Amino acid sequence: MITAAERLVKRIAELGVRYVYGVPSGSWLYYMDAMRKEGIEFVLVANEASAGFMADVQNRLTGIPGVCYATIGPGATNLSTGVGGALLDRSSVIALTSEPPNEMICRNVQMAIDQQTLFNPITKWTTRMSKGIIDQVFQKAVHISKTEIPGPVNIGLPEDLGSMEVADITEELSFDVPVEITAANAKFLDKMAEKFSKAKKPVLAVGLGAVRAKAADLVAAVAEKHNIPVVLTPMAKGMFSEDNPLYAGVLFHALSDRVAETYRQADLVVGVGYDPVEFNYESWMPEVPLISLDTVPADIDNNVYTSVLDVIGEIKASLEKLASIDPIQSGWDIAALESRKTAMFKALEPEEGTFGARTILKILREVLPQDGIMTCGVGAHTHLIGQMWKTPAPGLQIMTNGWSSMGFGIPAAIAAKLARPEQEVVCVTGDGGFLMMAGEMAVAKRLNLNVVFVILKDKNLELIRLKQNKKSMPQYKTIIDEVETEKHSYIFGVPVLCAENAEEYREKLEEAFRTDGPVIVEARIQEGDYDDVILRNHK
Repeated sequence: MITAAERLVKRIAELGVRYVYGVPSGSWLYYMDAMRKEGIEFVLVANEASAGFMADVQNRLTGIPGVCYATIGPGATNLSTGVGGALLDRSSVIALTSEPPNEMICRNVQMAIDQQTLFNPITKWTTRMSKGIIDQVFQKAVHISKTEIPGPVNIGLPEDLGSMEVADITEELSFDVPVEITAANAKFLDKMAEKFSKAKKPVLAVGLGAVRAKAADLVAAVAEKHNIPVVLTPMAKGMFSEDNPLYAGVLFHALSDRVAETYRQADLVVGVGYDPVEFNYESWMPEVPLISLDTVPADIDNNVYTSVLDVIGEIKASLEKLASIDPIQSGWDIAALESRKTAMFKALEPEEGTFGARTILKILREVLPQDGIMTCGVGAHTHLIGQMWKTPAPGLQIMTNGWSSMGFGIPAAIAAKLARPEQEVVCVTGDGGFLMMAGEMAVAKRLNLNVVFVILKDKNLELIRLKQNKKSMPQYKTIIDEVETEKHSYIFGVPVLCAENAEEYREKLEEAFRTDGPVIVEARIQEGDYDDVILRNHK
């Protein structure tokens, strides 16, 4: 006989999980001890929201569902922020939460709320575990979490469950998703090919689903064979090279009006794994026919867009069909496409002698190796990163754009370093986002992770200031602080290197990457570096 905690942890180990993130409780001690024995590391975080974000990023970079934990009540509500991120950023996550024992359900209990109701709208499935069905519940949770469209599940663990005796494990479980996604129906593939062949100016709009399908090579093959431009959603960065003359830019982010100059000419949009959780079709797409290559039907207003062809099935198979047909008679002016792209990137270049967010990103891109991973928080800088940051491959720029929670970048960087210890990792965050997750510096220090945290310190919630300005409102309550960090200071034992100009910033950045363990580079940037490039009209 073994304990229920030991049985569950053995199943977690079989899944291939190396890290579980969370803040422990008394009832969790049995599970932590079982993890110690199994060689799974429990990563103690400062805030349970971070545990959810870390599990999310762990899944993005390894393909293995991320696992996180929170205690009953306030721990669970904190964790729900990270769980919501996994839902709308489409990551497979198993969230474990303590709940009252069965006999205390529906009673007044300290800290307790109805956590099944709490997690129901922000998970694909939520349930309670019991000692007789540990394997069945965990296997079902993994399958649901991994099946398209991936997302989180919640398993409630009664507080008295962990120490209960259960039978030892006799056989392994299969965690493979039981139903493989098959190619779309041949009739729809033929109809897609016919409709595509008649277009003169189709554009490919590539999203999150294409990232999961690992379809980058096929996207390039279709674009190049037919001489048609490609636009990306922010979380699909890396799916098509910015150096390709057919690259037209990222939707929704900085200088989106420049990107619109291309897609507004389109007579057909081909959505490739396009997920409107980042940016609804209606917010940008001209009123032209849509062909949607995805595993689910297109989420679009059919009263406005009356010609929508859903090609539901394996995305790569649909792209292979488009790559196999004769080249269309493309009406795109490739020289004009490249000229617009070049002009857009030139407009994002920092002005000589300035020290703003654009200078920070330009120098960082020069210093960070091409295979380095950059995570970011949420704010004005995210919009700039979305368009300006050149990303050689998927997974090398990590953001949240479905959930868009401030503070995401810091726990994302910690998880990225744990998942890819051989790669350089840097986080770029605003000072507002940093304040939300400053406690996670203690985690980075405790684990001695070589992560560089770049803080864009303009002492302002810049995105809110910009929105106030756009609505002709006076700036109000966006100033974060007026206190300058000491030039030789530490935050939870992590050294802070301050930079007040470009030359000093480059020097401190290079020093940070040479340093063992985490380092903060505080860039004291000028305000107003976003004003002329973000919040542009989309449609």
